[in-house]
Amino acid sequence: MDCSLSYADILKKGDDVLIPGHSRRYFRKPYLKALSFFSGCMGLDLGLEREGIEILLACELDRAARKTIETNRPDLAIIGDIRDYSATEIREKAGLSLATEIDIIVGGPPCQAFSSAGKRQGFNDERGNVFLKFIDLITELQPRFAVIENVRGLLSAPLQHRPHEMRGKNFPSLSQDEKRGGALLFIIQRLKEAGYSISFNLYNAANFGSPQQRERVIITCNRDGEKLPYLTPTHSEKELYGLTRWRTLQEALEGLPKDGHHFVKFPEKRLKYYRLLKPGQYWRDLPTDLHQEALGASYHTGGGKTGFYRRLAWDKPSPTLVTHPAMPATDLAHPEEDRPLSIEEYKRIQEFPDDWIITGTLLDQYRQVGNAVPCSLGRSIARMLLTYLKGETPIVYPNFPYSRYHKTDDVSWMVETLGELEETLGKQLSLNLI
Repeated sequence: MDCSLSYADILKKGDDVLIPGHSRRYFRKPYLKALSFFSGCMGLDLGLEREGIEILLACELDRAARKTIETNRPDLAIIGDIRDYSATEIREKAGLSLATEIDIIVGGPPCQAFSSAGKRQGFNDERGNVFLKFIDLITELQPRFAVIENVRGLLSAPLQHRPHEMRGKNFPSLSQDEKRGGALLFIIQRLKEAGYSISFNLYNAANFGSPQQRERVIITCNRDGEKLPYLTPTHSEKELYGLTRWRTLQEALEGLPKDGHHFVKFPEKRLKYYRLLKPGQYWRDLPTDLHQEALGASYHTGGGKTGFYRRLAWDKPSPTLVTHPAMPATDLAHPEEDRPLSIEEYKRIQEFPDDWIITGTLLDQYRQVGNAVPCSLGRSIARMLLTYLKGETPIVYPNFPYSRYHKTDDVSWMVETLGELEETLGKQLSLNLI
C-alpha cells in the first residue's frame, strides 16, 4: 500500500487493507515518553495520554486495530508482530537514539494463553511466547517503568499446563512447573534479574471511575528497584473512605443520541424472552415454566448462568464487556430496548471519546472495544507513576477491596504461592523474589 495515502483515502478503502508499519512522523520531545505494545484500539494509551504521558510507538498485529490507530493517531510509529523487531529497531521506529531514556513501556500481551476459560497452555502457547518476547524487550530497552496488564488467570497459571483428566491418584504428582502460579513467578524472576522491582494487584476498573466491572491484573515495574505503590482508588461500591459511589451505566450513556446506533441483532426466538424482562433482570426472572424452554440444553449445565438473557441495569456499572454482545452465555442486552448494546454504547462504557473512530466491520469494532483496557484504569496507572516521580506520598486506603478476590496483591500472593510449592523450591525463590 502507498504510504502517502491520506487518512480519508485509508477510510475509503476496504477493511482488509493492511496499514504498513512506519516510523514516528513527528519529532518533538515530550516530557514523558511511552512505547505501547499489544495496543489494540488504544484504551490504556488514551488513559496515559490524558494524564500527560505521550505515546510514541504502537505495536499491533490486528489489521482493524492498526487501521484504528492510524486513523486516530497518524503520527505515531506503528509496528506489527513484536517478534519481528529487535530493541534497536524499535528505538529507530520510535525516533529514539540509543542514548535517549525511555520512560514507560506498557502492554497487555494476549491473555488467552492464561485465561481460565481456555486451555491455559501458558508459555507453551504461541501467544504465551509473545508474552516472553515482551518481557525480553523490557529487559533490553530498560525503560524507567514497565506496566503489564493481563487477566486474573495469570495469577494461577502454571508454567506448564497438565490437562485435568491427567491428574489424580492414578497419575504422577504435579511437577513444580505444573503448579499454580508458576508462570507469574517465572515472569517476576526474569524482571528481577534485570534489576526491576515488582508490584501487582488485581483491580476492578469500577473502583477507578470506570462504569464497568472489569477485573485485570496490573503489574508495575521500577528500574530503580524501589517498589511502586498500588493504584489509588477514586470510587467505591459502598462509598468506603468517603469515595464516590461506582459510576453507573446510566451515567455512562447520558447524552448519547438515541438514533444512529450500530449493533448486531438477537435472533427472533430469543427476543421472545427478552420482551418479558425488565432492566437488570436475566433468565431466572422469566416465568418459571419458560426457564428450560429458554435455555435449552444449557438449562442442565452447572453454574448460575448469569449471562443468559441478561438485560443490563441502569443503576449499576456494566458487567465486563465481551468481544460479542449477543453470545447466549454472555449476553449484554440494552436495559430497555430489544437489542444488544451498540458499538456506540460500548465506546462510552470503555470511556473512548465519541469521536474516536473504531474501524473495521461491526464485529471487528466489538472485538477491539471489548478487548480494550478502560481509560480510567490507564489514567490511574499514570497518576500513580506521576505521584511517584514527583516524590509525593500516595493516598492509601487500608484493606481496600480492590476486586472481588482476596490475596491478589503481590505480597499475599507470593506467600500463598510459595507455600504451595515444594519447601526447598520455596526457600530458593523466596530469597530472590520477596
